[in-house]
Amino acid sequence: MKLVENLKESYNELVYKVSWPTAKELSKSSVLVLVASIILALIVWLMDWCFENLMTLVYGLF
Repeated sequence: MKLVENLKESYNELVYKVSWPTAKELSKSSVLVLVASIILALIVWLMDWCFENLMTLVYGLF
């Protein structure tokens, strides 16, 4: 019986108490996450490229 009661309470909370974002807010957030992901990927790529060139230089000297 506790399981059924818990499921009913969870449903009521999801339907009546949670504030869901509007479509406009959701699309803005999605664009923000996409832009942040691209920026982070570019930073990691740049660090990798610099490290690769540094290691090539170091190993090329020996």
